Amino acid sequence: MTTITDTNSDRWWTVQRGAGPIIATAIHDGHGLRPDVASAMKLSEADRLREEDPFTGQAVVDVPTHIIAHRSRFEFDLNRGVDGAVYETPDQAWGLDVWQAPPAKTLVDHSLAVHAAYYRMLGHLLDDIGGDHDRFVLVDVHSYNHRRDGPDGAPTDPDKAPDINIGTFSMPRQDWAFLIDPLIEAMRGFDFNGRRLDVRENVAFEGKGEQTRFVHARYPGRGCAIALEFKKFFMDEWTGIPDESDLQAMRAFINHVATTGARLLG
Repeated sequence: MTTITDTNSDRWWTVQRGAGPIIATAIHDGHGLRPDVASAMKLSEADRLREEDPFTGQAVVDVPTHIIAHRSRFEFDLNRGVDGAVYETPDQAWGLDVWQAPPAKTLVDHSLAVHAAYYRMLGHLLDDIGGDHDRFVLVDVHSYNHRRDGPDGAPTDPDKAPDINIGTFSMPRQDWAFLIDPLIEAMRGFDFNGRRLDVRENVAFEGKGEQTRFVHARYPGRGCAIALEFKKFFMDEWTGIPDESDLQAMRAFINHVATTGARLLG
């Protein structure tokens, strides 16, 4: 099995600031854990990796402004609010038994402090971009499993699992239709290693995460956050082994989304 290890437990995230009104994020790409979390965790590395979003970070690197998280969502989930950002019980974590014992308050408080620091940082970054542009778009890149019945089990019915799921739940959809509708068509028209991807809206997920909610609440009418979920067709979700040609195409796809979005914003 391919092991994805972040040995630098001091890193929280990497931010690159560039020109333009588009920001891309990969907030579940991280696999690292700080030492006290790692020693308290019962969940195996393989099971943890299966619920993370590996390789989404490499997909966003061509967007001039991007954020890549380095800590695992099992330390703190940046796409959940404060009440659920640390998975303290199995029902918060797909039924997984995460901890050897209930996590100590000091551990939880430390994780929530970093979670809060992320949103302070994001607010400062978006305030800065909003100072340069009347409107901006944050593309929130994730991935999702579609073989939950095991490595030899049948995949999820494709009718319920598009290649790309666009989540728009927290967005005032009618205000951003001028952007979203042609952007989805541009995604559908992209040549992804000789095929066209199945791109649909609010099928497998609806984009109810904390980051999109934060953008729409803080920047009404000015900030548009799009939750973009790749089905894990680009990798074996049970071994962690990716298809290298698909990784290259993912990177080109996100760059296409970003350049198209910038053009549509005018």
